[in-house]
Amino acid sequence: MRSFNVVGIIAVVAVFILINGSVSDAGASTGPIPLDCDRACLENVVDRYLAALVAHDPGRLPLSRDVTYTENNQRLQVGDGFWKTAEGRGNYTHIFADPVSGQVACMGTMREAGAPLLMSLRLRIELGRITEIESVFFRPGGGGPNNIAEMDKPYVPEDFWFKVIPRERQMSRQELIAVADGYFTGLQKNDGKGINGTGTYPFTKDCHRVENGSPTTNVPRPDNEPPGTFNLFAMDCLSQFELGAYFVVQNIHGRRYPVVDRERGIVWAHAIFDQGTVSKGTLSDGSSFEYPGFNRPSSILVTEAFLIEDGKIRRVEMIGPSVNYHMNSPWPGGLSGD
Repeated sequence: MRSFNVVGIIAVVAVFILINGSVSDAGASTGPIPLDCDRACLENVVDRYLAALVAHDPGRLPLSRDVTYTENNQRLQVGDGFWKTAEGRGNYTHIFADPVSGQVACMGTMREAGAPLLMSLRLRIELGRITEIESVFFRPGGGGPNNIAEMDKPYVPEDFWFKVIPRERQMSRQELIAVADGYFTGLQKNDGKGINGTGTYPFTKDCHRVENGSPTTNVPRPDNEPPGTFNLFAMDCLSQFELGAYFVVQNIHGRRYPVVDRERGIVWAHAIFDQGTVSKGTLSDGSSFEYPGFNRPSSILVTEAFLIEDGKIRRVEMIGPSVNYHMNSPWPGGLSGD
């Protein structure tokens, strides 16, 4: 009779469990993600995730045993919430990859209750498994400027979102994050005096922003609009900030920058905007202005993608539902704010 090396067999099984989490866990997934997951690999992970989501089957994914999953900053079990109500993918998906940090994110449309909604999604991959899933949903009926249907046509991102910046012109990770953070600093208690009183804001001349599917800059004025009418969304990014028009945003906290794509000059950010406690203010031109209805404390759970060129923001794409005032994020790394 042959003898077996029991110690050797136990060692092999132990290594297998260490790498894959557990025998049953490994068998429940479609296999681990490659350890050297590049841009194309990360984009494929998004497709795999969305396919599993629509199938209502988390078992299709290589999930870590201790995976963290949130919907609009609420911790849930994977398989709960939108996993039960998703009816299909929408017509729009814009993916942002960061192979250095092993993270990938996307903005796009999904279907629920017979209609499209907007979703931002971030996934973190470690040792071949998904360890973090952060999702934010803007659903029909949400407040503020929005146009879900326009994004689901589908919306087509401009080509320069996908350009490759020559290595010698690429900004460092820290430099890109500093520009994105400057946007939030200039927006918080916006007074028109520049970031921290410097007199400048980091925008290109053609900067444009889309929020929940609706343009909030460079919108053509109506033909019948009386001369001199205050029309915030008709302005460009720089003019809005220089006017101090966003004084209503009193605090931007929980700022995080988990996905940074140096090759394309993109920063994916999360933050929470607190507003509603101040509705009247003085603009930088000396005129007074009041925002009707901004007299109730509320917050916006913001996902923002910044396209940065030569140190200036050229495009901003945002998804942000209304949430409880001064909501705190369950995700570590953000500043708590005032």
